[in-house]
Amino acid sequence: MMIAITNSRSLRTIATTLLVVSLCVAYAASQSSPAASSSQLTCPGKLSCRDCIQTSNCRWCSQPNFTKARCHGAGIGAQYCPEEYTVDPSNEFIKIEARELSKASKGGVAIAGEGYEESHWSSSSSSSSSSHHSSSSSSSSSSSASGSNIVQIYPQRVQLKLRINEVYKLDVKYTQAEDYPVDLYYLMDLSKSMEDDKQKLSTLGDQLAEEMNRITSNFRLGFGSFVDKVLMPYVSTVPKKLLRPCDQCEAPYGYKNHMTLSVDTARFSEEVRQAAVSGNLDAPEGGFDAIMQAVVCRDQIGWRQKARRLLLFSTDAGFHYAGDGKLGGVITPNDGECHLDSLGKYTHSSIQDYPSISQINLKVKENSINVIFAVTQNELSVYERLSKLVEGSSAAMLSNDSSNIVSLVRDEYNKISSSVEMKDNRTDSLIDVKYYSTCLDGVRKQRNKCDGLKVGDLVQFDAEITLLKCPENPREWNQVLQIYPVGIGESLTVDIEMLCSCPCEQPGHPEYKEYAEECSGVGTYKCGVCGCGDFFTGERCECSIKDIHKEFEDAGACRQTNTSTECNGRGHCVCGVCECDKRENAEEVISGKFCECDNFSCDRHQGLLCSGPKNGRCECGECVCNDGWEGAACDCRSTTDTCIPPNGGEICSGHGECVCGACRCKITEEGRYSGRYCEKCPTCSGRCNEFKNCVQCQQYKTGPLTESECATNCTLFVPIPVEKVEVDEEKDENKCTFFDENNCRFEFIYNDSGEKVIVKAQEKPDCPAKVFMLGIVLAVIAAVVLIGLAVLLLWKLLTTIHDRREFARFEKERMMAKWDTGENPIYKQATTTFKNPTYAGK
Repeated sequence: MMIAITNSRSLRTIATTLLVVSLCVAYAASQSSPAASSSQLTCPGKLSCRDCIQTSNCRWCSQPNFTKARCHGAGIGAQYCPEEYTVDPSNEFIKIEARELSKASKGGVAIAGEGYEESHWSSSSSSSSSSHHSSSSSSSSSSSASGSNIVQIYPQRVQLKLRINEVYKLDVKYTQAEDYPVDLYYLMDLSKSMEDDKQKLSTLGDQLAEEMNRITSNFRLGFGSFVDKVLMPYVSTVPKKLLRPCDQCEAPYGYKNHMTLSVDTARFSEEVRQAAVSGNLDAPEGGFDAIMQAVVCRDQIGWRQKARRLLLFSTDAGFHYAGDGKLGGVITPNDGECHLDSLGKYTHSSIQDYPSISQINLKVKENSINVIFAVTQNELSVYERLSKLVEGSSAAMLSNDSSNIVSLVRDEYNKISSSVEMKDNRTDSLIDVKYYSTCLDGVRKQRNKCDGLKVGDLVQFDAEITLLKCPENPREWNQVLQIYPVGIGESLTVDIEMLCSCPCEQPGHPEYKEYAEECSGVGTYKCGVCGCGDFFTGERCECSIKDIHKEFEDAGACRQTNTSTECNGRGHCVCGVCECDKRENAEEVISGKFCECDNFSCDRHQGLLCSGPKNGRCECGECVCNDGWEGAACDCRSTTDTCIPPNGGEICSGHGECVCGACRCKITEEGRYSGRYCEKCPTCSGRCNEFKNCVQCQQYKTGPLTESECATNCTLFVPIPVEKVEVDEEKDENKCTFFDENNCRFEFIYNDSGEKVIVKAQEKPDCPAKVFMLGIVLAVIAAVVLIGLAVLLLWKLLTTIHDRREFARFEKERMMAKWDTGENPIYKQATTTFKNPTYAGK
């Protein structure tokens, strides 16, 4: 009994599992249906395995004697073509070199080759363990001193097989190792205007080295200088000026390497102090010549393979670039090669032109060098724009005497080392690479740069690599893609093999046969089809070009018209006869002398070809309808029986015409007819006017009929009062709407289809609200009067206030007036005195 129960439960479990699996398969099929339907349209037109697999979502069937389209969509099941004959390559990934990322030690020394995630530190209290740990650290320190074993990018080399338009996501990890070696090469403009900067730099050498040693114990320093080409108009070619262009100046030169990269900082200060300034004529300097030589002369400068390389370019002037050499008669382009003699001088300064910005950028990328443009304020904006064109470079402001050079180097190094930017060496449009990363903020988005990194931080970039198209030359189907962090001498090498052809198209494959019997002994059998070469044609190379009749030599032998394509683009001309293409669906057939016919491109109705087999069939692109059907898609009935009302009568009740088995109603002067048989006319008057007066007198006691006339003439029906009039079309009711003499709206419906007329009328008419006109007129008059009185009162109030204010001001002035007769200019005495001139005083 227990066994039976267990078996029953097992069966139910299996059934449930099968149901879930079937639902998942159905859902996956529904999700992939758009791609499958698209591939079903594009795949069958591909005639070779190579062209087929270069098309998205297409697979090739190499089965011999295959009668259907060999190139088919990926959504078709295995029953279409056996799996062993299906060619459907996909992306493949092989990891070739994958040394683990270096892990920083507590003592500041990077442990090379140790797993980043797996490595850890354990402390021990025993003296023997401590001694062993100390010796290990010492050994690691010596090993990492050169930086040759430090790993900052993972993996280092992979092999990737790519198919067109199939994305492969490659995970790239990066971490900044602690105490990573740094090479700093100081490239200085030693024209006369930089004399005070040189003197200041000679005193800051030890301080610069001390500051860099705080960042890394593995630091080296080098020094070089430049002026310009020793040609007119860059420098004066007067013999005296060539020897001494200015006071306390030495002869001009293009570029000179004074000191290779070294840990001897005292020598750096001495070399800077001993270097003499020179002079030139024009404002721009020959800095690009110096940058090019300092970058490409790796052995002479001493650049290390595993180190962060910094080139500090210091100047107070602009720069010459490609094309400026023509002013001095130099037309040979810069070759981007190293040309330093045993003394470190640039030998091709007067032979080659200045390099271009793109050449500088290319060499900086190839050698993984970060260029820091330390320039004065006047030139800062120019070099900031230049830094955007040179990968991994930056620009910073230098003080007039270079006194801030130590802080400038520290700040720029921190800025460079705290960010990582992933780039690659793509130069064509064959491969597309998109970078995604969460960086340190945890948000995954498309970006190739992460900022704010510290030593030991691990960041991961997802490189989505897509092959966009295959090169025409098979030799270019194998390429090398370099993915690298900018300014770091490490990279991920991706060996890409483009899946642009099928294995069965290559010699040595079992399905590859030269001069095969399947191809009439003259062609090459590969992937199930024949390659006939230039002298034979046909599906099995059965036609010889020499034996083709003259009438078939005409280019139009397989063309229906002079303007049409060969076999209408749906077949191939074999021996002057069109062989039509085969469809994936065996029921869909292309036919005709010129492949002009088919049985699948006719009109459809509701998704059915010719409205389905019951209505018609598709022949040569047109529907041939069965009896009783007509129309372009056989969707119309040819009989008029469906347009006659059930009770008989005329077609469409005489108010329309029967089209495609349905009534198309007319619009007349009376109104517009509707209904299945055009039996209704909502806008026609009908018997509404006949019943109007009776409804008014019987229901509302209004209208032109008197009470006696209403009783005599209105005996056909008695209205049934309803609160709201609603039409029931199934009962063949008609609605009527009128307005009476009082502008009241009333509605009623009638049904005269039976023996008795039934009328339902609105219980009460909808009358507009009465307006009391006299009240409105009186209210308007009263409002006008009241507003007038209010205005008069307001005017009186304002004038009274104004008069009182004026009178008060007058009284105030009168009280304050003090008249003095001795001072009043208009005051006159009451008496007047006259003197007699003849009076002698007697």
